[in-house]
Amino acid sequence: MVQKAKILLVDDRPENLLALEAILSALDQTLVRASSGEEALKALLTDDFAVILLDVQMPGMDGFETAAHIKRRERTRDIPIIFLTAINHGPHHTFRGYAAGAVDYISKPFDPWVLRAKVSVFVELYMKNCQLREQAALLRLQLEGGGRTAGAETKEPAGLLAELSARLAAVEEQAEALSKQLDDESADAAAVATAAHLERKLTGLRRALDALEPGAGNASSVSSQN
Repeated sequence: MVQKAKILLVDDRPENLLALEAILSALDQTLVRASSGEEALKALLTDDFAVILLDVQMPGMDGFETAAHIKRRERTRDIPIIFLTAINHGPHHTFRGYAAGAVDYISKPFDPWVLRAKVSVFVELYMKNCQLREQAALLRLQLEGGGRTAGAETKEPAGLLAELSARLAAVEEQAEALSKQLDDESADAAAVATAAHLERKLTGLRRALDALEPGAGNASSVSSQN
């Protein structure tokens, strides 16, 4: 069973949070509410989130200050932040949002379909990264445990490598499909960059698996001699 991603919704107005939940419920992910910057930071101490939707205008700690705290923490600095604002003060205001670490900046009232589509991209990237970490963990178990996995019987190295390779192939196929979806001029630059980073990680993991295949060393030796 695939674990759902968590999306953090931060807004001091309950009606706005309700509207966001109505728009994003179709994604079938876990939506977490926070009514202030302080409450958002508290939630980020214990849970991992795929993306944060952050209102700019809030009493006390506003969105810019909240984002600055998020980006200063090692645990949360890489979580994508989408700023939501009902006020447009021009390019300087927008620049401040990007300088605070936002990957996108959407003015209210926003198009529900567009917001849902943008959030879905970051959710999908998050899920692919989770899958990649699982494959890397399995590979480490193989390398460190001599073919043993925790709580499981010993497997032949070749069989485990084949299983890892098949799982990695499935992630590679999904990542390729996602990259094709992002191959558009209207795609967010941050999403494209994140997808490219994911592909580089997948390439590195594939090379590591290929190097463990029986005869890989001999093949490399023959190749270098030729």
